[in-house]
Amino acid sequence: MADYDVIVIGAGPGGYVAAIRCAQLGLKTACVEGRETLGGTCLNVGCIPSKALLHATHSLHEAEHNFADMGLKGKSPSVDWDQMKAYKQNVVDQNTGGIEFLFKKNKIDWLKGWGSIPEAGKVKVGDDVHTAKNIIVASGSEASSIPGAEVTIDEKIVVTSTGALELGKIPRKLVVVGAGVIGLEMGSVYARLGAEVTVVEFLDHITPGMDADLQKQLQRTLKKQGLNFVLGAAVSKVETLKTKAKVSYTLRKDNSEHTIDADTVLVATGRQPFTDGLGLEALGVTLSKRGQIETDGHWATSVKGIYAIGDAIDGPMLAHKAEDEGMAVAEVIAGKAGHVNYNIIPGVIYTTPEVASVGKTEQQLKEEGHAYKVGKFPFMGNARAKAVHQGDGFVKILADKNTDRILGAHIIGPAAGDLIHEVCVAMEFGASAQDLAMTCHAHPTYSEAVREAALACGDGAIHA
Repeated sequence: MADYDVIVIGAGPGGYVAAIRCAQLGLKTACVEGRETLGGTCLNVGCIPSKALLHATHSLHEAEHNFADMGLKGKSPSVDWDQMKAYKQNVVDQNTGGIEFLFKKNKIDWLKGWGSIPEAGKVKVGDDVHTAKNIIVASGSEASSIPGAEVTIDEKIVVTSTGALELGKIPRKLVVVGAGVIGLEMGSVYARLGAEVTVVEFLDHITPGMDADLQKQLQRTLKKQGLNFVLGAAVSKVETLKTKAKVSYTLRKDNSEHTIDADTVLVATGRQPFTDGLGLEALGVTLSKRGQIETDGHWATSVKGIYAIGDAIDGPMLAHKAEDEGMAVAEVIAGKAGHVNYNIIPGVIYTTPEVASVGKTEQQLKEEGHAYKVGKFPFMGNARAKAVHQGDGFVKILADKNTDRILGAHIIGPAAGDLIHEVCVAMEFGASAQDLAMTCHAHPTYSEAVREAALACGDGAIHA
């Protein structure tokens, strides 16, 4: 008889959610995690600590730039970097401790250590081998380096997102390689703290894959906040000197070569699946060329009884995508119908202003030849946004030209990461832009901008 119905490998958002849902469904469950705390990359060295620093530095920005305008007079606060990091760590500790409480509440065994799968139905942790009817691999991802470049990451001078959260001091000059979510969020943090930040990006635009209108607006706004951008640049080398670093790159438009000095270099060129040490290839688990675990429509791998979710498999590397898959695979194992709607997974960048998207971009619809209409509304027409110095940005809704069904939404502005979910729910129920437009929204709220954009898909917005 197996020790467990399910063993989950990895206690990040996908893994711990899968374990909790399995336990809720009556399955005897264990979760393997080698960190000292639960929560994976997201809670320990990713989503949560970065949001703490973003909040702290946004508060600093407000004090320096907007307090006086609101009649709040006085000396601007000084930055105690060690205390700010302590605040960040306290936020992390509260969240990781919360997951440990949930494990105890749901009677989930935490198998402490790094796991491997010697054969189907068995998980080895340290010297102990545990048996399970089902195994869920939720091992997450790790930072990837710069393709084709000479780079040595020491997490002190040349850092990934992990090292960027723990710098010994605020750098005078920071170079960020990669203009994606991580690079822009951490670049914003240090720019607010007074660093001279330069973002170097291979493509000719920032935030790859996002709607072009969002890309342009966000870049303009971040430039006003002090971030410098070098686009269309292929980084060839990051050289670490005694106390500084030098980044060498080639501008693709004219093949000219350049260098830039920095106290710290953040390599933020994406992430890759982390499956080292699991023994998957020896088991016969099929991996893609990108190192992702291949699964079917029910998250099953090529080996019976072994499932995989989250960053280890195909799809956007987002904590909430992993969580959805964690709940769904638990349902499948319990004999129910697990489901994830991959067409409605929002993406958010937590800069100021926030950026959020869901569904199709305008560029995708053009490429597909899909007849569509656009409803757009600026936050300058939203009373609440103007009251909090966040009138920059807009809400953009894309709807089918014939049926009015919502196909996508793109928001840059205050609380965009929360506002997007109104559209997500509408899309889940197949709503039209008119359905959203005819729904009463409280005044004054940021959400009125979403309604106005929906109105703009029809006869026109009221306040524009």
